[in-house]
Amino acid sequence: MNLSEFGRNSIWAAIIAVPMMISPAAAQQFIPVTTYDTGPYAVNGQPFMDGFVDYLKMLNARDGGINGVKLTWEECETGYKPDRFVECYERLKNKGEAGASLFNPLGTGLTYAVIDRAPQDKIPVISLGYGRTDASDGRVFPYIFPMVTNYWSQSTAKIKFIGQKLGGMDKLKGQKIANVHHDSAYGKETIPVLAKQAEIYGFEVTHFPVTHPGLDQKATWLQIRQYKPDWVILRGWGVMNQTAIKEAARIRFPRDQMIGVWWSCAEQDTVPAGAAADGYICAGFHAAGQDFPLIQDILKHVYDKGDGAGSKKAVGTILWNRGVVNAFLSVAGIKTAQKKFGNKVMSGEQVRWGLENLNLTAADIGSQGATGLVPPLKLSCLDHEGGGGVKFQQWVGDHWEMVSDWIETDQSIVRPMIEASAAKYAAEKGLTLRTGMSLGSECP
Repeated sequence: MNLSEFGRNSIWAAIIAVPMMISPAAAQQFIPVTTYDTGPYAVNGQPFMDGFVDYLKMLNARDGGINGVKLTWEECETGYKPDRFVECYERLKNKGEAGASLFNPLGTGLTYAVIDRAPQDKIPVISLGYGRTDASDGRVFPYIFPMVTNYWSQSTAKIKFIGQKLGGMDKLKGQKIANVHHDSAYGKETIPVLAKQAEIYGFEVTHFPVTHPGLDQKATWLQIRQYKPDWVILRGWGVMNQTAIKEAARIRFPRDQMIGVWWSCAEQDTVPAGAAADGYICAGFHAAGQDFPLIQDILKHVYDKGDGAGSKKAVGTILWNRGVVNAFLSVAGIKTAQKKFGNKVMSGEQVRWGLENLNLTAADIGSQGATGLVPPLKLSCLDHEGGGGVKFQQWVGDHWEMVSDWIETDQSIVRPMIEASAAKYAAEKGLTLRTGMSLGSECP
C-alpha cells in the first residue's frame, strides 16, 4: 500500500486558499475548511479533510444541502501551524451570508490559538476528540466543543483497557507505564490525568517527550529500554507514530503492550511500519471500512461522478472516515439549530445553540446510515463533550480488528478535574461563568 494513495497531488502545496464554487442559491451555509495539505503532517491532514468535504458534497448532491440550504465552503491551508490557522480564521470568519458556521482546526495547538477569539466572534470551534480538555465545561468555554470524548476521558478508558488485559484494575498496582508523547500542547494534555490515575491505581508513569516531527527517536527509546516499562502509551501524530512503532520493535518491546491514542491509530501509522506494527493496539471512537450506507452514498453521489476530494482508495480508511464523522456532527449541529430558528442560514451563535442541544440517539444515527460509524452523544451547556465511549483495535497483518467492546470513560475522575481547571482559567481571564445550567438540561 502506497501512502501517496491517502493524499492529494503535490500541487496543493502551492495553494493557500481554494474557493469551492457552487451554483448561486437563495441560501448558502458557509463552512470554513482549514486544511494542512503541506508540511510534516500532511499525510494525516489530507484524508481527514477529504472525508469532511466529501460529506458536504454528498449532502449537496443528494439532498440539495440541509433542509433547502445549500452548503458552501472555502479551503485555507494552515500547514499545521497555529499562526497560519489564525490567519485562515480571520480571513474566513466573516464570509458567507451569516459568517462562518463553525471551525474545525484539526490540531490542539491550533485550537488553543483561537480559544479567546471564538467567544468574541460568536463562532463555535469543534475539536473532535482533541483540543483543550477543560473546554468541555461550557460554562467557561461556550464556543469550544471537544466533542465525543476528550483526552482525559480517553485516558481513563485506556487505563481501564490495560486493567482488563491484566485481569482487574487492582492488578495495575506496581505497573510501570511509559507515556511517549509529542512535545506539544497536544502531547502534554494527558499528563495531569495520568498523574491522578497513577495516584488512584498505584501504577508508576514516566513521560518521554518527542520533539516535532519525531523522525529521530533512538535516544528516547534507549531511555525507555532502560526504564523497562510494562506498557507504553503512544501520543503521537504524523511520522512520529510509525517511527515509534519501528523503534519499539527495534528494542523488542511487545507491540501488544503498546497502546496508542486515536491520533496514533490510522493506516498512515501502521502501513509504513511494516511487520513492526503487527499487534499494535490503539483507541478509536468509530470504525474503519466502507460498509456503511452513508459512505456508500458518498461513493454513489460523489466518487462515481468523478467529484471526490481526494483518492477513492482513501475512502473507508480511519482518517477519511473520521473526517466524515466530523462533518456529520458539524452538520448535525446546524440541523438542530434549524429546528429552533427555521430552515435558513444559521449564524455561528445559532449553531452554538444547536451543538449545545445536540442529542444524537442510536435511532437518529441509524436513520442516516451511520450506525457504528458515528457514536451516540448528548451535549448540553455544561457538557461540551457528550459522553462518547472508546473502543480499542489491533493491527493484524494489514488491517484493523476490534479487540474490545465500548469502554465507558470515568467521569468521577475527569469531570471534577475539568471543572477545577476551567474555574482556574476563568479566574485568570476574569471571565463570568454562565449560570443556571445543569448536566443534560436544554440550553437557553
